[in-house]
Amino acid sequence: MKKAFLLQAVMVGVLLGAGCAGGDESDKAAAPGQAQSGLPEIVLHSGQAEVRVELAVSDEQKNIGLMFRRELADGRGMLFVYDADQRMSYWMKNTFVPLSIAFLSAEGIIREIYDMQPESLASVSSSRSVRYALEVPQGWFGRVGLKPGDQFRFPEGFPD
Repeated sequence: MKKAFLLQAVMVGVLLGAGCAGGDESDKAAAPGQAQSGLPEIVLHSGQAEVRVELAVSDEQKNIGLMFRRELADGRGMLFVYDADQRMSYWMKNTFVPLSIAFLSAEGIIREIYDMQPESLASVSSSRSVRYALEVPQGWFGRVGLKPGDQFRFPEGFPD
């Protein structure tokens, strides 16, 4: 029951973020060339580390990601959510802040971490199938002592 409720809450947030009627301008999808806002958020924990992430669930949200942002505070990020494990590939087109990306298993285990340079068109790909991609300010994983093999705890009922 809790899983169904959380999924409904996330989907309502996704619909508002995609620009359905009834939300204010901050709840609508990004106009071309602008950062998106109003995405649902959750907090992930691993050991003593905590990161507040926006959820990119729809294809449009994942395609825009953190593009056009001029800053991203430590302890903040974006979690790209997929329905099934898959090999992933990301680039930094129109992304102005240096980021680190972690590819996570369905259980939240960090499989790989890579640094990405602003506006680079070079692809950064997972070497294996994973469920999530987590983007944070470059170097954040090291600053908080996280490495491959460490595990994030998801909020109860997430993602189902």
